[in-house]
Amino acid sequence: MTAPTRVLICDDQVLIRTGLATIIDAQPDLEVAGECGDGQAAVDLARKVRPDVVVMDIRMPVLDGIAATRLLAGAGVPHPVKVLVVTTFNLDEYVYEALRAGAGGFLLKDAPPDRLLQGIRTVAAGAALLDPEVTRQLVGRYATRIRPVEETAQDTPLTPRELEVLRLIADGLSNNEIAAALVISRETVKTFVSRILTKLGLRDRVQAVIYAYRQGLVS
Repeated sequence: MTAPTRVLICDDQVLIRTGLATIIDAQPDLEVAGECGDGQAAVDLARKVRPDVVVMDIRMPVLDGIAATRLLAGAGVPHPVKVLVVTTFNLDEYVYEALRAGAGGFLLKDAPPDRLLQGIRTVAAGAALLDPEVTRQLVGRYATRIRPVEETAQDTPLTPRELEVLRLIADGLSNNEIAAALVISRETVKTFVSRILTKLGLRDRVQAVIYAYRQGLVS
């Protein structure tokens, strides 16, 4: 049997931590690796127990979730830990800073439990996740901060079909949703996504979304 995905929960509210732990531990493929109430404790505990995913709040004492994410998953970290930011604050600046700090995904706390669980699994698998409710406003407003435009949309190395897939990624669609929209298999979508990331020299779907907005491929 495959070992369960180990999840570290970091939130300064005990009731939230307890609720998350209950939901996660009820899944046969997930288990809680630890709990803590501030960002510094998350950094220390994650380095000790090496979870597969850290579910991270943003506003916390001692060290906030963004700073903690940067220490766990930011550029230059020798052994980065995957981080899923889950917060009540649907603010563009928080989303942007969390992703720039190295978070693999961002969800709002009012997301249904099944979306949270899928978010943990998605981030654990190495894919990126953005709550559809914040994707457009995030990238549309803050993408220009990521990197300057060095080429125009007309210069993109992608094929028409790859551009079509990229636009759907930028709209926040999952691989299954893209497959349904284009009437192709999920495996074919995964192949397209891999090609897109390779051709553009991008790390993950988050960067692909940002690229699409920066190049004016979506609005």
